[in-house]
Amino acid sequence: MSNNQRSNNQIKPIAQKQISAANENNKHTVTLSVLQADITTLNVDAIVNAANSSLLGGGGVDGAIHRAAGRELLAYCRTLNGCQTGDAKISPAFKLPCQYVIHTVGPVWHGGNRHEPELLTSCYRNSLDLAVQNNLSSIAFPSISTGVYGYPIEKAAQIAMGTVKDYLQNSLGEMSELSIREVIFCCFSASDAAIYKQMLEQS
Repeated sequence: MSNNQRSNNQIKPIAQKQISAANENNKHTVTLSVLQADITTLNVDAIVNAANSSLLGGGGVDGAIHRAAGRELLAYCRTLNGCQTGDAKISPAFKLPCQYVIHTVGPVWHGGNRHEPELLTSCYRNSLDLAVQNNLSSIAFPSISTGVYGYPIEKAAQIAMGTVKDYLQNSLGEMSELSIREVIFCCFSASDAAIYKQMLEQS
């Protein structure tokens, strides 16, 4: 049973859109939602952690996830031997309400001329790949790289929305392979959520 069927009902999406594909035997629909919430409270199959390359905790959402998950998460992450920018690794969620944490390392913004867009795109693609490989149906993303890494929120939100939609649309042709039913863009601030809402509505 998917965790996204169990809870998050108390958090009303700011915006929502569905992507569907069908053949003669099946119809597969994926719901995209924008929430303003604390990502550590979401009862989904996996939340994504905007981590640093050590995977050993840090500030912002990374620190919040480690605090909420407990010491076991840090101990487990030590066994993952870090993560390169643009890549992703998965761990149990321990004390969090979700089942898994997918850790991805976003790029530091240097003006956009050091492959930042490509690396940020890879964060979303690799996180979704891990979700599919682990047969997960619901995944929640924070706004990757827009905190201390300085990625402009409008540019980052456009990449997030575009990459996820492209990934899902390309995968829907192989519906037997696609476990994902819900993707959440979880924003902590109202201003970030408003930008994601605009991007979703325009997409």
